[in-house]
Amino acid sequence: MTKNREAMPAPTQSRDHIQALGRGLEVLKIFGTERRPLSVTDIAELAGITRTAARRFILTLEYMGYLSFDGNAYAVRPTALEVGDAYIQSNALLELAHPYLEKLTEQTHETVSLTVLHRDHVIYVDRVQADRVLTVNIVVGTSLPAYITATGRVLLADLPDDGIEAYLRSVEEQEPTVDTKQLREKISAARERGWCLADQELTAGIRSIAVPVRSPDGSTVAALNVSAQAARISKESMRGSIVAALQEAAAQIQKDLAATRSGRST
Repeated sequence: MTKNREAMPAPTQSRDHIQALGRGLEVLKIFGTERRPLSVTDIAELAGITRTAARRFILTLEYMGYLSFDGNAYAVRPTALEVGDAYIQSNALLELAHPYLEKLTEQTHETVSLTVLHRDHVIYVDRVQADRVLTVNIVVGTSLPAYITATGRVLLADLPDDGIEAYLRSVEEQEPTVDTKQLREKISAARERGWCLADQELTAGIRSIAVPVRSPDGSTVAALNVSAQAARISKESMRGSIVAALQEAAAQIQKDLAATRSGRST
């Protein structure tokens, strides 16, 4: 049983921060990480809290309709989808970007994803699956360490230098086997080139290439990527026609975001 870990420091505590609310949401997230029903004891161990505190959080979540109890363990109910749906429905980027993901899938015949950075992880916020088989189990809501993904390195590249160094220190602490010198070089290359290729790093046999999606002010708000079987598409093709298609789509999304914001301000 692995403990739920955060490699990056938590947001700075303030007097306006309701710690109990934050802990309750962290408890709910553990169910997604573990992907199985959990007992009070399981939650206490995974969250690093007392069994009494775990029980209070779980009972509150059950009362609110987010968890159910079968007599042995607790499981997440469909009501929890409302939390993720609030993000999807309130984020203009997702609505604007989705048609471009569909178009890219039609153009490339490969799976296309949109991710955002949250602390030390990338979260998949949209994904259009191609008809071709892709031997990796990623869906909307999947969270992966940023350092091992093409989208993660593209998103990390937009951080200021001190932010990247803080991230690398956290990786060294949490994942000592990772070569952070090489990782720094890959992030720098992603910044210089405007794209990043991950060749069979996350999953054997899978290549993924990503580009940044920028807001009208030029800051990176997401990463757009294409994933494909290595046996089906060469690295040269990924760096050529696939990158060109991704960059064109990202530029169009940026224009649409600018038009949307301009319309709201008039």
